[in-house]
Amino acid sequence: MTVMIPAWVDGTLTAVEKLAVHQRGLRHLAISVFVMRGREVLIQQRALSKYHTPSLWANTCCTHPNWGEDAAVCASRRLAEELGIKGLALQPAGRLEYRADVGGGLVEHEVVDVFVAEADAGLTTALNPDEVAAIRWVDLDVLAEETRKTPEAFTPWLRIYLAQHREAIFGALA
Repeated sequence: MTVMIPAWVDGTLTAVEKLAVHQRGLRHLAISVFVMRGREVLIQQRALSKYHTPSLWANTCCTHPNWGEDAAVCASRRLAEELGIKGLALQPAGRLEYRADVGGGLVEHEVVDVFVAEADAGLTTALNPDEVAAIRWVDLDVLAEETRKTPEAFTPWLRIYLAQHREAIFGALA
């Protein structure tokens, strides 16, 4: 199945095949979610089968909305599809833009709607093995330090979020 995502081509937002977007480094829409438990953030290790950045640690959930899909609807949908997480109240945490080489000649140039949700200690997950290899809870300060000490273990966008956008995303927790 061909996945079409919203990307800008010659200044116009249009539906473009996902792999072509990354091969051409086109600016495109995305969402990122951070599920929190106090100061701890739930991160995921990307599945080995992912076509870019396999096995690297990323934020709780990130993806591209389908053509015409609302960002908040996409964030809720992908939390359920990737992690089996349902029913969290997603709070918008702004929009940011970044560009990063993700290896293999692929580039992420994303305009990202960021969401944060608070989970309780009883949060249950059901990992989709096509998307997620593992998850773990980690203190936000510890995660920031880990991304500085071992950047090769983390996705470029997670490193960018923590280095450049931490206060905007996490507010008082930053």
